Amino acid sequence: MKKLIKDKTHFLKDMLDGLSKTNKDIKIISDTVVVRADKKQQGVAIVSGGGSGHEPAHAGYVAQGMLDAAVCGEVFTSPTPDKILNAIKAVDNGEGVLLVVKNYAGDVMNFEMAQEMAEMEDIQVETVIVKDDIAVSDVDKRRGVAGTVLVHKYAGYLAEQGSSLQDMKAQIETVLPNIKTIGMALTAPMVPTTGQYGFDIEADEMEIGVGIHGEKGLSREKVETVDKIVARLLNELLNEVNEDRLIVMVNGMGATPLSELNIVAKYVDEALESQNKTVTKWFVGDYMTALDMQGFSLTLVPESETLLKALTASTASPYFN
Repeated sequence: MKKLIKDKTHFLKDMLDGLSKTNKDIKIISDTVVVRADKKQQGVAIVSGGGSGHEPAHAGYVAQGMLDAAVCGEVFTSPTPDKILNAIKAVDNGEGVLLVVKNYAGDVMNFEMAQEMAEMEDIQVETVIVKDDIAVSDVDKRRGVAGTVLVHKYAGYLAEQGSSLQDMKAQIETVLPNIKTIGMALTAPMVPTTGQYGFDIEADEMEIGVGIHGEKGLSREKVETVDKIVARLLNELLNEVNEDRLIVMVNGMGATPLSELNIVAKYVDEALESQNKTVTKWFVGDYMTALDMQGFSLTLVPESETLLKALTASTASPYFN
């Protein structure tokens, strides 16, 4: 296994140590909880998290204008309820805490347990669950993937505008059903804690609809040129997004060069323009990765004045632009 690590059992600790050394706007508490160094004194606090291996999600978004805390689990493993509770208690300032949770059984269960424990300590907590991955046909079982990052930004904006906890939850839940994502992979991720690839795939194959942990998607197909791959993914997305003005995220899976993500963006733009659709805001880069998986995901969101304003508002996170 070729990885830039010292010890596979120290992967998470070493990563967070490095993050805290290079970013003085955050600090690490309870070993695996990343919080803002300047605790917010008013407004709803926002907590998210999940397994590691998706960097810069989630710790990279702990910053003014986005998250107040991120709870980091081991690689592709949900953080435990006690760590989530510690995060909630660390950032609560009396106005409540919103949990942004990706729709995976472990995450949902552990964040729910933490919410119950926090409420027993008289902390107001609400939860929104992101289910943007359309590769899963059952809407209730759809996974939370790259669209989660847009929710982080929207929540951060609403908090800075002074929204109450209940109002914030209601506004986000209005937007959630409109966020649609689908991904693809050319290669599997190498999991450093096991030394094994996340799945087997031949050199001439690609996975359409892959999840951010390497979960199988819609189909295993022969590799095609990027324009055909884009058309394949957009065909799925546009079955569910019937709007003419769109916000688009081209998200890298960890090992895809920025040059190739920009090539993807070119063909996305051409395909949408041919259908008389306009992209009003682009996000191109690594936002929610799967270790070193080569591939990308596309996220489409219908434009609204409020959402566009929220997503373009300033944030101190260097990973969101």
